[in-house]
Amino acid sequence: MSTTPTPPDPGSRIPVPGELPSVWLQELTWEEVATYLRKRDTILVPFGTTEQHGPAGSLGLDSYVAIALAEDAARKAGVLSAPPVWYGDSSHHLGFAGTISLRTETLIQVVYDIVRSLARHGFRRILLINGHKGTNLAALTSAARNIREFELPDVRTAVADPMYLARGIAGRLKHAPEHHAGELEVSHVLYKFPHTIRTEKFSDAACDVDRLLGPFGTPDLFGAGPRDTVDQPWTSHEQRRHAPTGQFSSNRAASPETGKQYHEYMVDRLVEFLAGWQDRER
Repeated sequence: MSTTPTPPDPGSRIPVPGELPSVWLQELTWEEVATYLRKRDTILVPFGTTEQHGPAGSLGLDSYVAIALAEDAARKAGVLSAPPVWYGDSSHHLGFAGTISLRTETLIQVVYDIVRSLARHGFRRILLINGHKGTNLAALTSAARNIREFELPDVRTAVADPMYLARGIAGRLKHAPEHHAGELEVSHVLYKFPHTIRTEKFSDAACDVDRLLGPFGTPDLFGAGPRDTVDQPWTSHEQRRHAPTGQFSSNRAASPETGKQYHEYMVDRLVEFLAGWQDRER
């Protein structure tokens, strides 16, 4: 089955400026992109990974998260999305077959080159959407900040991440602490790309973060109430030893219904952000 997002029926498509046939840059001609740029200067860029997500989640899970958010937010906001970046900062998952990782400095350079290319053609608002909760942020945020400061001050950049974008709903949806390959991100992709999830492999397998990292670890990415934490990176060998299935938190309660609520909440928040962002002068 294809891993490319399936376009909606033409009758259900929300038109983008100029009545373009798609929100995806790679599905347009250069003339259609030039037409769009006469009216809008905003584009989304989804970033994911190709890394293990336990027995139930496919290697592309983070990329599918970013693709789903970018595609639906672009449609609702009437903007374009660049093709997804399927590779990210995943060295800690290299103990599991199939994982492909970029070094942090490599990912920073990828962001620079994408932003430079888009800016050259007239895009002036570039929103990076991160599907790899937290971990890609070191590269994405640094690149987004530095390219504005030192090279392209007239280009607005921003970074969106479910770990921050979904704070308002995550606690109401999850039934267990949420971490890697957990209920919420698995539900999200089960809703949008069900063929990539192995529902028969759902389990309560979890990593005892408190035991491994002590009181300053982060056992729940959407934990209720503040907790003082210290980032403690671990190696791929340590991860394979402490989380032998690759799953950090339970996904037994994952469902497309939960995924739909989680997804639609984030899409609506992105559309709200984009509306205000595009109205503000540079």
